[in-house]
Amino acid sequence: MGVSTHNDEFTSTVAPARLFKAAVLDADNLFPKIAPDAAKSAENIEGNGGPGTIKKITFPDGKYVKQKLDAIDLDNYSYSHSIIEGDILSAELEKISHETKFVAAPGGGSVIKVTTTFHTVGNATVDEAKAKEGKEKAAGLFKLVEGYLEANPSAYN
Repeated sequence: MGVSTHNDEFTSTVAPARLFKAAVLDADNLFPKIAPDAAKSAENIEGNGGPGTIKKITFPDGKYVKQKLDAIDLDNYSYSHSIIEGDILSAELEKISHETKFVAAPGGGSVIKVTTTFHTVGNATVDEAKAKEGKEKAAGLFKLVEGYLEANPSAYN
């Protein structure tokens, strides 16, 4: 198995606590409302919502992914999960892991730090164009959440 790691940062005008509550803790409810093209539904298929929980996310085109919650730290606004099955994984990818931290930024906003680790099968290499596409989708989702929170200042306080 090969491993390829990418580190990315996104910025937001929203404080870490609100952003974490919306983008992580209530993602199953919020994303289908604010990004119907990105997610149709999410359902826990195993577990109680804590580490070890496996969730199936279905997209509007019928494709899906299963992700496993590896860890969550409510006090430090961080979590990690792995995509373990689904249409996003190619024959060359065993899984994709994400570690995400929401850190306070000067001026009251946040810096979202994401470490993505691609676990490849054998000596396969990561398709960098697909990795870039995934990063852009993640950035877009964070911006949608930010826009929602700015338009709804009493939400997720």
